[in-house]
Amino acid sequence: MAEAERIIGTPDSPEGAGAEPEQSSGGEGQGSTGERPRGKRRIAVLFAVAAFAYALDLISKMIVVAKLEHHEPIEIIGDWLKFEAIRNAGAAFGFGEAFTVIFTMIAAAVIVVIARLARKLYSLPWAIALGLLLGGALGNLTDRIFRSPGVFEGAVVDFIAPKHFAVFNLADSAIVCGGILIVLLSFRGLDPDGTVHKD
Repeated sequence: MAEAERIIGTPDSPEGAGAEPEQSSGGEGQGSTGERPRGKRRIAVLFAVAAFAYALDLISKMIVVAKLEHHEPIEIIGDWLKFEAIRNAGAAFGFGEAFTVIFTMIAAAVIVVIARLARKLYSLPWAIALGLLLGGALGNLTDRIFRSPGVFEGAVVDFIAPKHFAVFNLADSAIVCGGILIVLLSFRGLDPDGTVHKD
């Protein structure tokens, strides 16, 4: 009997006490391992969407500067939609041209805030929304830094010209779409960390 207890291990024995923590620690390891890829996938989506939006904006502006600037506008849908190259020193859609440096700082601040939110990002819709904002902000910030008349005072290249509306670019479109999506997610009570709350 004593030999059997020694082999099996009683609850108070070192053998019995050591077996249970091994099982629980293994369960905790699996849980923590399961959480990490979930967070990484959302961050990857954010940066993938941002990179896609930024690349589209950058390529479109390069084509517009090379092929459309100093040329006649191109009619896409009659007078209702044209491609017309315009340099915009203001904010999105041409507002506030006297505050170029301030808008540059705001765009940089938005990028920093999104980078901080990314650490707690577990929601796929939020990842897409923040990715659109990040890509759009980077697109226009690139113009502010590298285009004339100077660093942080550069004019943004706009070219999408609907009738009776301001001329804008793909970065502006990404920012607006990301902002609308964030408003919708907020109304639904979905937070960036994936939790849902009801007011």
